[in-house]
Amino acid sequence: MSLEVENPGGAESANRLSLKRHDSLFGDAEKVSGGKYHGSQGSWARTLHLAFQSVGIIYGDIGTSPLYVYSSTFPNGIKYNDDLLGVLSLIIYTLIIIPMLKYVFIVLYANDNGDGGTFALYSLISRYAKIRMIPNQQAEDAMVSNYSIEPPNSQLRRAQWFKQKLESSKAAKIVLFTLTILGTSMVMGDGTLTPAISVLSAVSGIREKAPSLTQTEVVWISVAILFMLFSVQRFGTDKVGYTFAPVISVWFILIAGIGMYNLVVHDIGVLRAFNPWYIVQYFKRNGKDGWVSLGGIILCVTGTEGMFADLGHFNIRAVQISFNGILFPSVALCYIGQAAYLRKFPENVGDTFYRSIPGPLFWPTFIVAILAAIIASQAMLSGAFAILSKALSLGCLPRVQVIHTSKKYEGQVYIPEVNFMMGLASIIVTIAFRTTTSIGNAYGICVVTTFSITTHLVTVVMLLIWKKHIVFVLLFYVVFSTTELIYLSSILSKFIQGGYLPFCFSLVLMTLMATWHYVHVKRYWHELDHIVPTNQMTTLLEKNDVRRIPGVGLLYTELVQGIPPVFPRLIKKIPSVHSIFLFMSIKHLPIPHVVPAERFLFRQVGPREHRMFRCVARYGYSDSLEEPKEFAGFLVDRLKMFIQEEIAFAQNDAENEDETSSTEVTEAQARPRRSTNSVVPSEEAIEPRVSSHSGRITVHANQTVEEEKQLIDREVERGVVYLMGEANVSAGPKSSILKKVVVNYIYTFLRKNLTEGHKALSIPKDQLLKVGITYEI
Repeated sequence: MSLEVENPGGAESANRLSLKRHDSLFGDAEKVSGGKYHGSQGSWARTLHLAFQSVGIIYGDIGTSPLYVYSSTFPNGIKYNDDLLGVLSLIIYTLIIIPMLKYVFIVLYANDNGDGGTFALYSLISRYAKIRMIPNQQAEDAMVSNYSIEPPNSQLRRAQWFKQKLESSKAAKIVLFTLTILGTSMVMGDGTLTPAISVLSAVSGIREKAPSLTQTEVVWISVAILFMLFSVQRFGTDKVGYTFAPVISVWFILIAGIGMYNLVVHDIGVLRAFNPWYIVQYFKRNGKDGWVSLGGIILCVTGTEGMFADLGHFNIRAVQISFNGILFPSVALCYIGQAAYLRKFPENVGDTFYRSIPGPLFWPTFIVAILAAIIASQAMLSGAFAILSKALSLGCLPRVQVIHTSKKYEGQVYIPEVNFMMGLASIIVTIAFRTTTSIGNAYGICVVTTFSITTHLVTVVMLLIWKKHIVFVLLFYVVFSTTELIYLSSILSKFIQGGYLPFCFSLVLMTLMATWHYVHVKRYWHELDHIVPTNQMTTLLEKNDVRRIPGVGLLYTELVQGIPPVFPRLIKKIPSVHSIFLFMSIKHLPIPHVVPAERFLFRQVGPREHRMFRCVARYGYSDSLEEPKEFAGFLVDRLKMFIQEEIAFAQNDAENEDETSSTEVTEAQARPRRSTNSVVPSEEAIEPRVSSHSGRITVHANQTVEEEKQLIDREVERGVVYLMGEANVSAGPKSSILKKVVVNYIYTFLRKNLTEGHKALSIPKDQLLKVGITYEI
């Protein structure tokens, strides 16, 4: 039972507490139940409401794919009219196999407390097996209510065996980490290419009514829209679900209606494409060209990963309803209608979508297409920002400023530096490639690589966590990895025609992330090897003749144990420490959220009179850091609670010792009397002595608690100072040339040119003190 004091001043309530030693976990933690997130449970009305909202947030990308799929599949025109049946059949079954079967009915269940995406899978796996490189795990982490893991089932030894193999294999840890940062890189590439291809393909439709416009002019109109799109990111999309859902819903109604019109008017016979035999005939007829065309067909499922990545805003049932009830029928009808139109007008394959629109509907459809393209771009940008903000908790990049643009919708974030780089890259891609076909070659690689990474990580989840039968695991892995490999091999054939772009982009981003993580891990181990044990704190302070100065000091450190090496350096240079001093660590747990009541872990460092503490502030990878004033206020409140708990424990120990010693003395005095007078002392003779003394202890303890609280309040009023170690890391003289390049140049460049830690933590400059230190690794 945890400590719970409703009336700290009452001697009776404090005296009768039932206590259990937690050491560093304050009392409220056990009372918090598992958190339920947005849409994880609810009525059918709530689920349908979320299903409608999901239409606007996660289907913009896959819903605008009909703008460019046929033109990307047939860049050189249609050779045989029956090829349309084969391609349509491929599109239909690709939509069924990857988004529907794989994601909607399997992958969505591999969520992390309601959160989805590549990074959520990695974090879920890392809770069940110790695969992270930094040894900052603490036993108390598993006490967090949302941690919720099950030990491997003893009946299935395979899961336990697999867990041991993962934990003992450094190669396996590196592979899983590499897959995660590759997935992050590809999502960033997706967020860069989606605006380019969506906006360019939507704007290209204007040439149907204004044929005098050149392709160059269309490109510059697209660039102007892209510039505005990236410029307004700082304002966020606070009402995403309500603003976007109606527009995308209108879009789906339009494309479904146009598809139905074309099917009835031009060739209803294309419904034969539901027979997969036309796929076999298509490949027999076209051979290698048919295989190459798969690179265009796969674009029909762009944005599928968004269903999983944005799951945290909705729930599984809502996504399943919106996909099967709205997206699939609408998009399938649109592709069927376009195929029917092309059966009669195969020469218009370069601009199928706009050519197939009935005259009166052109301008409404054009306007909605532009809006839908912008919404699709916005959704992918939001997703890219969100996944990168989560990757920061892995220590893959310097702490950059993550701005939460919405108080209502979690996950709506904006990263200024990343927005600038992605916006610049998207505009350059649009100007350089000029056509959707060339951009599509690059786009497909991002899409399929992300699919493949998800397949591999979900397979690990099946083996380690779900403990599924090996036949089911193999069936999942073989079917989907083979399908994705076939598509990937096709896209790679277009490497020179634009496919190289995401590889170059991902290579650069992965190099930066891997470099930062490598040095980050090395630095952590270096500090861990040079920590000062906490039991030497008194000696350290006396040796340097340290005096206490007014105020509260927070020394930020990555370490969650021991005294960091920067502290001895600090007191040697400035032999003074604030009256209340905390070694502060910001730690991200492998879960989406940590409830505020479980945020802080405290430990006493040295004797109580030193008033020095170790504090670990724990966040989930989707949590935002509080503003400085809010953080400091919350920290001070929890520190008071911790001190009260520690004093209560000390009081309880003192009472137990006093009761033991009093009982022993009374019994010793009773024995002689019993031998002479046969008088056994009554309980009443003993009780007053114990109660009287424990009452004095209780009163003293309550006075001490109040004095400590008043002291903390006074020191907070005198000022809070934030101290940060400014570490300069360099490679040792005997290091290899590669290591020297990585550490001395790439890492140093990132550290100097990206946002500094105090800005990411929103620490006021006038309250910041930096302490320089050099590490040689």
